[in-house]
Amino acid sequence: MSKKKLLIHEVFRKAEAETGKTTKSGLANYLWLYFKEDLGFEINDKTFSRYYDTYVKGDGSKEINIEPDRLDKLSEYLGYKNFADFSRTFIKKDDDANKTTIKISVDKDEESISELLSNIIINITNEQNFKMPEFMKKNGMGIMEMALVICLVTGSVVFSHPKNKTYGFAGFLPSKECMYWNGSEYKLVDCNDKNPKFDKKIPVDEDNLQFFKRILRKDTLTYENAVGKTWYSKYNGEVEFFTKDGIDPDTGRELRKSTHLMLEKYAFQQSDSIEVE
Repeated sequence: MSKKKLLIHEVFRKAEAETGKTTKSGLANYLWLYFKEDLGFEINDKTFSRYYDTYVKGDGSKEINIEPDRLDKLSEYLGYKNFADFSRTFIKKDDDANKTTIKISVDKDEESISELLSNIIINITNEQNFKMPEFMKKNGMGIMEMALVICLVTGSVVFSHPKNKTYGFAGFLPSKECMYWNGSEYKLVDCNDKNPKFDKKIPVDEDNLQFFKRILRKDTLTYENAVGKTWYSKYNGEVEFFTKDGIDPDTGRELRKSTHLMLEKYAFQQSDSIEVE
């Protein structure tokens, strides 16, 4: 699956999780409004429908052109810096079958490095084919030289290390272990980031990071998809709906399950009244 097709798949998958919608038109309309109102970037619903037909419903054999700035914004919606960041770091859960793992053994006479190299595991992803270069075979390179070359070629050596730490060729890289509320969902952030925008950082909660969202389109709620399945917070006469139980990050108030009455008064009835006018 191409990275472009994978990106579109993940965009519609996230939209479906946020809204409970499963139809092309419903998802396209939601994404259009979200990108316009929350990201300040215009991609109309017809364009999203075309993406859906080509990359989700279709087999993707006939790809359509998507401008680089749109690919970057679609990647940003998923929590990545840009499309290059998405392409480099995203690994689909069921793509483990396309990963080749190579473990390097060490000859008995090289005892001085056996403990280190026996723990080296090289993961070659993105359906790359690993072959030993001919010059390595001809020159009879030792295990240490071969391991070094493989490191440079693949850039994906993983040493045995404590959990929650990432090691690269340049050494230790700090991992993001905090998150912040951006008004509609939680986003990962470096705990040491001094930007005042992230002054309310909290430790990462994987469930809330993935599933806790503010429902931006109240008029998409119905009795069927919201009663007992969504939660609400009421403060100063304003009501906000959420996809998961917990605490309203903006007010600190505990959420309550959505009822028929709350939905009728503060959710989809609003769109009905607009249509009457």
